[in-house]
Amino acid sequence: MTDILQDRIPHDVTQVRLPGTRPLDEATWLQVDEAFGAQMAERARLLQERRAEVLAVTPEGRAAADELLDYVLDWLDRHGQGYAVARDAVTRPDGVCVPLDRGDPMGTLGHLVQEDLCLMEKQGDEHVLTAAVLCFPASWRLADKIGRPLTGIHVPVLEYDDDLARRVQRLFDGVQVGRPLWRFNALRYADAALFQPRSRDVPRGMEDGGGAFPYLRSERQCVLRLPETRACVFSIHTYVVRAG
Repeated sequence: MTDILQDRIPHDVTQVRLPGTRPLDEATWLQVDEAFGAQMAERARLLQERRAEVLAVTPEGRAAADELLDYVLDWLDRHGQGYAVARDAVTRPDGVCVPLDRGDPMGTLGHLVQEDLCLMEKQGDEHVLTAAVLCFPASWRLADKIGRPLTGIHVPVLEYDDDLARRVQRLFDGVQVGRPLWRFNALRYADAALFQPRSRDVPRGMEDGGGAFPYLRSERQCVLRLPETRACVFSIHTYVVRAG
């Protein structure tokens, strides 16, 4: 298990505010850390064994999923540390060659990068989750959230009141092409497992347990806008360390 965990969290987890966003240098968007190989192997296992739980694409989200694959390939070609991008395949920093399956854009992305990737598209007054590859959920299930708006997605979060809901919606409305944002969270967990889905009907209680919860889990969350479909990409890089 140890090689699937990071040695450290690269941001100061004591400085957490909701939603707490700040500008992001897009060249630093996708990360490769010391747990890359082990976490990518776990992603491959989940995509093979539990695909229906970790990947979903609505009909409305397919165009954005196609655009996101092209966007990530271009980003990896320009900025990807240790990546080699070719016409039909990508070689990752751990030496694994990933064929490019244009018929399965979110599945292909799940094998390419360490981040989980969610697509949010404006429908009416709110952004709706239209596609995602979510191998490392932290106490939520993709099946409960796909096709739902932001307010529905955050129903179980006690801190997500009406005021915060409006602030988060304004964030997604306001993010501009070429000007991404990022934030992070931090919670204590009893279990170091990266794949921790839970139905919204199950009470919360795994987090914030002090000494009985020896792992600290932090998500580096980025939001950027795709230029063509105008979908927002919500990326999640998961760090798990022993809290000490």
